[in-house]
Amino acid sequence: MPPPPPPPPPPSSTQATGTNGTSSSSTCTIELSDIIAPNSVLHHKQSSPNNITSSNKVKSTKSSTSIASIPHTRKSQDEENRSPQLSSDQVDELPEGAVIAHLQTWNNPPINKWRLLAAFFSFIILGMNDAAAGALIPYLEKYYHINFITISLIFLSPFVGYTIAAFANDWLHQSIGRRGVGMLASGFHLIAYILMAVHPPYPALVVAMCIAGFGSGCMDAAWNSYVGVMDRSNEILGLLHGMYGLGGILSPIIATSMVTHGLEWYTFYYIMIGGAALAVIFSGTAFWGESALKYRQDHPKTQGAKSGGRTREAMGHKVTWIIALFLFIYVGAEVSLGGWIVTFMIRVRSGDPFASGMVSAGFWIGLTVGRFTLGWVTGRFGETKMVTIYLLLSIALELIFWLVPQFYVSAISVALIGYFIGPLFPSAIAVETRIMPARLHVSAVGFAAAVGGSGAAIFPFAVGAIAQKRGVEMMHPLILALLVGQLGLWLMLPRKIPKTHAT
Repeated sequence: MPPPPPPPPPPSSTQATGTNGTSSSSTCTIELSDIIAPNSVLHHKQSSPNNITSSNKVKSTKSSTSIASIPHTRKSQDEENRSPQLSSDQVDELPEGAVIAHLQTWNNPPINKWRLLAAFFSFIILGMNDAAAGALIPYLEKYYHINFITISLIFLSPFVGYTIAAFANDWLHQSIGRRGVGMLASGFHLIAYILMAVHPPYPALVVAMCIAGFGSGCMDAAWNSYVGVMDRSNEILGLLHGMYGLGGILSPIIATSMVTHGLEWYTFYYIMIGGAALAVIFSGTAFWGESALKYRQDHPKTQGAKSGGRTREAMGHKVTWIIALFLFIYVGAEVSLGGWIVTFMIRVRSGDPFASGMVSAGFWIGLTVGRFTLGWVTGRFGETKMVTIYLLLSIALELIFWLVPQFYVSAISVALIGYFIGPLFPSAIAVETRIMPARLHVSAVGFAAAVGGSGAAIFPFAVGAIAQKRGVEMMHPLILALLVGQLGLWLMLPRKIPKTHAT
């Protein structure tokens, strides 16, 4: 009598048993990482260190899989709708090679808390950079003895830097990683502020603005794409851009106070040098682990990717152009208002320099409060509906600002315009990251932010050129047209925006 066959070997530690207790040699690996496969992806939100992390792997059979090793936490209904948990049936149906993508949160992994603080601080410096020019225009005119058209070059020159950044962002991320891009962006700010602080001839000041524009374009792409794929990205993007607005508040107040107390305009940039130097240190420290190798591992090239680079691939999507043009017009309106409001209030509303400077601060305060508060409202009721409402209210307020010639009415109107346009930029970025494939986020967001930055250059320059011939009050028809244009572009987006990030 032949001996009985030996029992089958137990499953190894690298081979999971199926739901019926059997195992199979035909297995696939489900990577729980930020890298998202082009097919069969389920999102999983990290909610605690005990949840799935990017280093965990689950081996499964193609027919059945045990999910005993995947811990679950109880979530609210809203969280379940936004980031569904992995059920047993879903895992069983996963095809071979499927990848499960998780969404990071603001505090998980824990290093994210410090990274967000570094990004927030960098955006404060970015906001101070953009708001300073408008507050200092009257004093730059006197110092350099130049007219409106010439002074407007400080708005136009950053366009060159932003344009270069638009096409270099993906290559920079692939070459030096997020850590390198963050340090490089703040480093270019630092170089620009040193040049400004030595009050060079006006052409050199224009070149310094171009250098700062390149740093701003890199910073916009790096931190918007980083935050845009987090859980509750709309709210966190609102906070990020609220920090930009906070910088916009601080800059006119500090600059106006310094020059009205007898200091020269360029002394303001002594403060900016210190801020940019700290941003270099903070970005490098917090994002130390975000090397070029890690970025390439997290954002691999796919077989279906088009030739010519990811920026060109991103530009092949209609949504990229709609968002880019939306931000082009939005940033143009924002910086035109913030940049020329001091001059308008002095020359047209007959305000004194300090009070007019505070009106500029009021605009940036409104913008900041709007980003801090309305981001939660937008996330609750949806970007499609709320952005439309914000733009309609802004159009009505711009009409009041234009047609009611009272200093205080103008001050209140412009502050409320700032409040309602505040959430528009972060909402547009949040929508783009939910529609565009994950591998194109840096390229798409970087391109859109760079095109938006060019709006910050072109439209304020146009206001200056028009003001030279027709008066600065002619900015009102332009601002109104820009707000209407934003509304038209927003209505061109898909009516149903995905609730989860695109893969």
